Order: sequence, then C-alpha cells, then structure tokens
Amino acid sequence: MRYNGRKLTVRIYMQTIPLGKHGLEISRLGLGCMGMSALYGETNEDESLRTLRRALELGISFWDTSDVYGPHTNEQLIAKALQGRRDEAVIASKFGLRFDDGKLGICGRPEYVKQACEASLRRLQTDSIDLYYLHRIDPQVPVAETAGAMAQLIDEGKVRYLGLSEASSADLQSASQEAPISALQSEYSLWTRDIEAEILASCRELGIGLVAYSPLGRGFLSGLIASRDDLDDDDWRRSNPRFTADSLRENKRLADRVQGLAAAKGITPAQFALAWVLAQGNDVTAIPGTKRVSYLEDNAAAVSVRFSEAELQEIEHAFPVGSAVGARY
Repeated sequence: MRYNGRKLTVRIYMQTIPLGKHGLEISRLGLGCMGMSALYGETNEDESLRTLRRALELGISFWDTSDVYGPHTNEQLIAKALQGRRDEAVIASKFGLRFDDGKLGICGRPEYVKQACEASLRRLQTDSIDLYYLHRIDPQVPVAETAGAMAQLIDEGKVRYLGLSEASSADLQSASQEAPISALQSEYSLWTRDIEAEILASCRELGIGLVAYSPLGRGFLSGLIASRDDLDDDDWRRSNPRFTADSLRENKRLADRVQGLAAAKGITPAQFALAWVLAQGNDVTAIPGTKRVSYLEDNAAAVSVRFSEAELQEIEHAFPVGSAVGARY
C-alpha cells in the first residue's frame, strides 16, 4: 500500500466486537455496499464482487445493504458474492424506504414489515438476516408499532437482531420498549457530528451500538474529491448541498486539514478519518463504502491506527462541531 509514493506499513488485524447488548458480534470495521449498485456514478459488478470477496479475506465481514439500493440489485449482488459462503458474513439490510410511482417514500406500517423482510430474504438467498434496520422513521406510524412488528421477525427466525437508522433519542427510547434494538445507524464523521449532542449518549444509556455511515464524509475526507469535476455526471453527490461549487471550496479546507494531519502521522487521509470514528468508543463502528479493492485495502488498515490523547485534542481543535459548510441533505 502506498500514499504519495511512500510505502505504508500499517498492519491489519481485524478484531471482532459486540454491537449492542443483545449478542451480535461484528468485524471492527464494516463495508457499506450501496455505491456498488446505486447513486455514486458508474458501477462494475465484477469489480464489486472482487471487492466483496477481498473484504472477507481481510476479515471485513459486516456488510451493509438495503432493499432500496438499486433498488433491490444490491441485495442480489451480495447474495452472488456469498454463494457457498453465507456463514462468513454478517448481513445488515434495511427496509422502509421504497419507490411508489417513481417517488421515494417511507413506509413503517406493521403489515409492511414482514412483506419487506421476506422479499429481502429471497433476494439475499438466505434464511435469516443478521441485522435488520428500519431505514427511516415513518412520521405517520408510531415507531413502537413498527418495532413491535420487527420483533415478530425474530420470533419467526427471519431476523437475528434489529436496528434503526437516523432515529432520534425519543425514537430509540420508544422502539426499545417494544423490541430489542441492537444498533443505530447514523451519519457520523469528522464533518458530521450532530449525534454527539444527544443521540450518542442515548445509545449508550440503552446499550445500543452505533454504526457510522458516510464516515469519510461521502468520500470527501479521503482527499480524492477536489472539485465537482471529480464526480460522475450521474453521481448523487452533485445534488448534495455540501458538494455545490461554493460549499466545496469552503469544505476543501477540512479535507486539507485531514491530509496534513494524516501525512504527519504517516497514514492516508481515509485511514485518519476512519480511525477517528473508531476512536470514539468500542461501541462505535464504521461502514465506509467502496466498490474498489484498492480503497477497501486502504480503509482496512485504519483499524490498526491509534491516536494519543494529545492527538485527539489536536483533531478536536481542527474540526470543531459544525465545521462543514452545507446541510447533510
């Protein structure tokens, strides 16, 4: 592995950690699979399959997908990668976002929960989903009702553990009264730290593990996106407020800080940003997304990076909460 022409010698040892208090065990670092099938420009199934199989070799066995990615094709891709190897991966999938008449909507109705799960089981070609999330909270349905229906999936053997995605502290409290919630998936990175105000504390109070998605700031903190020209024409990020020309110009300062601090430590910007997320606690994991083997291998080395207390304070000074310009969505 090289960065700026220098050989990097970070050793990879992929330990496993508990996620939540209900018995789920996962690899210390996971893999976000969305970009292999949707939203981030051109896709290549062969390269994605190589990346998924290389992930298993590296010990990155916690894979994140959703029925809406593609839609549906991402779950099918994972099934193809795991033919004859199902027991080697912990599959996390999601339901609740769906397209109706071409428009993306939210559905958390109890009667839809089982229907969505059974469809995902067919696409994933498995008898049970290891971790099943409600992708977004349906404002028209009390989350406790959705969670109660999700808990029935455990009783039926269709799901092993449950989670929520982008939920508030109140949502976590309500859902936990009806179902054993093991994980919360939320956006969390050096440039998105909203959950630190309240939600992270609620997770810890309830014994819920945090799964950080977009831990590289949707790829920006890796230092590979200098301008909008670096994004494909059909890349979803072109419509994201943080990737407008003006926002990118301001946010480039954050990426430059990552590059400088990472270079001083002898690691890549991606490893630096991921290691910071992992340093927030053993109850926090990250699922950086990639569809290329080279980036996967670079990301994997982040598990061996350690920060001193002085380094963490330096990072805190360089990246105060609210540093990023532009809304998340």
